[in-house]
Amino acid sequence: MRVFLIVPAIAATFALAACGYTTEDRAVSGAIIGAAAGQAIGHDTGSTVGGAVIGGVAGAVTAPN
Repeated sequence: MRVFLIVPAIAATFALAACGYTTEDRAVSGAIIGAAAGQAIGHDTGSTVGGAVIGGVAGAVTAPN
């Protein structure tokens, strides 16, 4: 059941991680979105931190739209 929640959350994180004009803006927005997705999926601190890290990295490496 969790697999069905994880895949859309990861896709949404990557899609929304590029919000912002600078690398720092995209990293911060990606971290916030990733933290929210991690908390929604795992309901614990480890998932929240993991989601923030993944989202922050994804936001930092994306190109601005």
